[in-house]
This record gives sequence, structure tokens and C-alpha cells, in this order.
Amino acid sequence: MTSPKGASPIASARRPLVLASESPRRKALLAQIGIVPDAIVAPAIDETVLKGEEPRPHALRLACAKAQAVARQHPDAMILAADTVVVAGRRILPKAADEADVRRCLGLLSGRRHQVMTAVALCLPGGRLRSRVALTRVSFLRLTEQDIDAYAACGEGVGKAGGYAIQGRAEMFVSAINGSWSNVVGLPLAVVRGLLGGGA
Repeated sequence: MTSPKGASPIASARRPLVLASESPRRKALLAQIGIVPDAIVAPAIDETVLKGEEPRPHALRLACAKAQAVARQHPDAMILAADTVVVAGRRILPKAADEADVRRCLGLLSGRRHQVMTAVALCLPGGRLRSRVALTRVSFLRLTEQDIDAYAACGEGVGKAGGYAIQGRAEMFVSAINGSWSNVVGLPLAVVRGLLGGGA
């Protein structure tokens, strides 16, 4: 993997790094800590929630499956994958497919606290997997119908877990956050640093 001048020491790993995600947000977050993947590959896996599956095991299963799927194409590289879920109560909210999904998600999140979990998996050459899960608690202000309609109409929440992007307009809805901000964006940088650097 290559890195900009003055990059973090974790960017000097000897093996090439493949990011198993086409998310521009994850790529940008890696760049913040001096990491530029050698390749970006979108994993093709089924992300359906299994019957009775809890949020943490679900995120871990998908992150590991993404890493392993890409590792089959790049067996000599390190594969970094992640999966982010937004949880209201015990319910895993979907990646919003359209404006209607965004409205439903924001209606559930309005005026309450929810959890954002991101599982990060690193598949090493030889198939060994290392994984961690980050948890952040986010509290939303109570939203009016006008708030929800305006946000849904802007299109930002489509394709996002829980129907919102904290790095965009939705940050104005956040009354409190406890934990990693980058986790809510989609890639907890402290966890990535630990996995790539060999730390806990």
C-alpha cells in the first residue's frame, strides 16, 4: 500500500492492502490516517439479515464474509472489510433504498438514542482473520415532519445504513454522540489502526 508523505507508520506494512468496499467514505477515512489501498474491490455477498440474528453477530458475519470473498481474488494481499449497522432498540435498520426508507428510518430515530455498530475484518494471506466491532451511541433531536421530508428529499440518506449520513446534513439532528464519530461514518479508525498495526 502507498501513503502520502508524513503518513502513519501503519501505512508501511509489507503486504499490499485491498479495501473490500467501494464506499468513498471509507476510502476518505483511510486517507485521513495516511493509508491509500493498493486496490478497491466490491465484494459480492448476500447481506440479508438471518432469522433471529442479533446486530453484532450480523455485522461481524458480513464483514468477515466480505473480506474472505475478496481474499479469494487476492490471496497474497491483506483484505480490509467492514459492515455498519444502525440499531434502534433491537431492530437493525436497513440501508435506505429510497426516500420512503429514509423517512421510515428517521421516524424511528427521532427523539431517541440509537446504536451504530461497525465490524471490521482483516483477512491476512493464508486466510487468517482478525476482527473487531466498534459501538457508538447517537442521540437524535425530535424531528418534525418538515425536517424528515426535507432531509429525505435531499437524497443524502439513500444508500446509507439507518437512512442518514452523519458527515452531511444529518449532523444537525445529532444532540449527543458517545463513541467514535468515524465509526458512524462507516469505518472506526482506532479499530483499523489496531488491526493493521497488530494492536488490540
